[in-house]
Amino acid sequence: MVLVASGAALRSRETEAALANPIRKVVTMLQSMQTKVQEEGEKEQALYDKYMCYCKTAGGDLQESIAKAGSSISELGTKIKAAEEQKVVLGEELKTAQSDRTAAKAAMAEATAVREKEAAAYAAEKADDDKDIAAVAKAIKAISTGMAGSFLQTTGAQMLKQILLGKRDDLMDDERQDVLAFLSGMQESPQSGQIVGILKQMADEMKKGAAEAAAAEEGAIKIYDGLMAAKKKRGACFDERNRNKVGESGDARSRDCPDEKRPW
Repeated sequence: MVLVASGAALRSRETEAALANPIRKVVTMLQSMQTKVQEEGEKEQALYDKYMCYCKTAGGDLQESIAKAGSSISELGTKIKAAEEQKVVLGEELKTAQSDRTAAKAAMAEATAVREKEAAAYAAEKADDDKDIAAVAKAIKAISTGMAGSFLQTTGAQMLKQILLGKRDDLMDDERQDVLAFLSGMQESPQSGQIVGILKQMADEMKKGAAEAAAAEEGAIKIYDGLMAAKKKRGACFDERNRNKVGESGDARSRDCPDEKRPW
């Protein structure tokens, strides 16, 4: 009976164990899934927290960058407006400088033309004065050495007559007439000594006039050279100013060129 009872109990436990195993498996599987879900949830929570932290940090940096960009855009707009205004000013100044340079070139060309005419006129006048002074000197020498008779037959005497008729301011009228009478061989003409004195006085006046003409020519040359130097200096100043329109102070007019000094 004991053996029979023990065998029945053993079979009962085996049957319960057999019935209980599927439930255990399900429970174990559910517990495993729960653990896995929890682990995945924790990982997702960690990723979420990390992402939220990034969003907060990046968002702040982005807002700061946007604020700085807005400020830079505002400053850039101000600079662009100032640059546009400066461009208008520089454009007007460039037009003025070009107009000044054109006017300066025209003035230089006109002054050069006038100077060339003056120089040519002086050269012709000097040539005539030198020829006349030489002719008078030759006459003085011939008459002083007693060669008046032979001199009256030369072309030098005829040239001296032309000088006397052309030079209205070097002699008094009566002195001019005395010399002309002497050159014509008239009986009542003054003596040779008196004629030599008149001719020497005439020569001195001619030399004085030639010296004054030379001084006037030299003065005209200095005035012309001064004008050309002033124009070139002013032009070079404008060229440099146009190349470097904006100085250290930022004002294009900070390097004004000196006023032109007119020597006339």
